[in-house]
Amino acid sequence: LVQLVESGGGSVQNGGSLRLSCAASAEIYSMAWFRQAPGKEREGVATVSTTGYKIVADSVEGRFTASKDNAANTLYLEMNDLKPEDTGMYYCAAGPLRTLKPAPYNSWGQGTQVTVSS
Repeated sequence: LVQLVESGGGSVQNGGSLRLSCAASAEIYSMAWFRQAPGKEREGVATVSTTGYKIVADSVEGRFTASKDNAANTLYLEMNDLKPEDTGMYYCAAGPLRTLKPAPYNSWGQGTQVTVSS
């Protein structure tokens, strides 16, 4: 399994910005960001493959940008115009398929908290 380490979470005001990073211990085809708010199911946010193919959730389209540095095996998530409903634990995942569904991902990071206050 690939080891994943996230960083960059924090607390911001409504409309603020944050940048998350996820460093992988080895090359992996697809890396993704998921988030989970208390009492809610884990939600796919964005995924990027080594070929640059991206899928972004409708709920964050136009506000969040995912990118991947293949040479550094690192996934990023630039989050702008953050809203209180973006609050949650953000997880990095890695696996063989490019999808926003969590099941195919077999490596997960420990998560980083994002809190957006109104």
